[in-house]
Amino acid sequence: MRRTARELGIDLSAVKGTGPKGRISKEDLLAFLKGPATPAAASAAAAPAAGMGIPEIPAQDFSRFGPVQTKALPRIKKVSGPFLHRSWLNVPHVTHNDEADITELDRYRKELDTAAKNDGYRVTLLAFLVKACVSVLKQFPEFNSSLSPEKDSLILKQYYNIGIAVDTPDGLVVPVVKDADRKGIVELSKEFGDISKKARDGKLAPGDMQGGTFTISSLGGIGGTGFTPIVNAPEVAILGVVRSKMAPVWNGTEFTPRNMLPISLSYDHRVIDGALAARFARQLCHLLEDDRRLLL
Repeated sequence: MRRTARELGIDLSAVKGTGPKGRISKEDLLAFLKGPATPAAASAAAAPAAGMGIPEIPAQDFSRFGPVQTKALPRIKKVSGPFLHRSWLNVPHVTHNDEADITELDRYRKELDTAAKNDGYRVTLLAFLVKACVSVLKQFPEFNSSLSPEKDSLILKQYYNIGIAVDTPDGLVVPVVKDADRKGIVELSKEFGDISKKARDGKLAPGDMQGGTFTISSLGGIGGTGFTPIVNAPEVAILGVVRSKMAPVWNGTEFTPRNMLPISLSYDHRVIDGALAARFARQLCHLLEDDRRLLL
């Protein structure tokens, strides 16, 4: 060890031996050369590999308390679970809530839907939501962006690919409608029917779920009054909608029944602040409140 210490330029008196009777080993010399571990490095080494240092929930034997059954997670949830967890841990989420008066819009939608049934497709509110979102994304380009890997700049996307969260028997999938800004209500409605069927049949290809710039998660067919959708990182915002409801609205003279649609806009607070989110949501509601504005 003395010869090795001389070759490495190490003063043996400064090395603490960990061998029998305090003898210095080659490992002790190498450890001395590396120097003491920094607190950050030590804590990183001690932290769990998954969860970014967050301690795992302790395992329990639930059968101690009563009968149990173990059911394997569907493949979709096995894939999406870690992705959602990573997004929730990395993105500082904030959700802004608003509501739109879609009384006139829904009346027009029903007219289109009645005609569409004869051609074998349906016109849902989702097509109008996509058109409205694209219009507002053009006015507020920060919502159609992603943070650079260095987190010091924004990548502003000049295309509009809208992810649509689809409920399937095995879990949630998010196929992407490409170039949504170039498609009308009828074309979007037909495409939604096609991708929904592919999703339910488990026939979506990886390319069908890539390249999104903004996502819409609609629970309108189920219900609810609002929720906090998780941002689909590396996107920076996601729109959640629930079922619309008839509500009394004051028109300046009296209360009248109006069809009100609650919306929930979740966003990455590193990119978008509360005031910008409120303006985005209000403009979205403004467009939905008069279908003619979607044509501008």
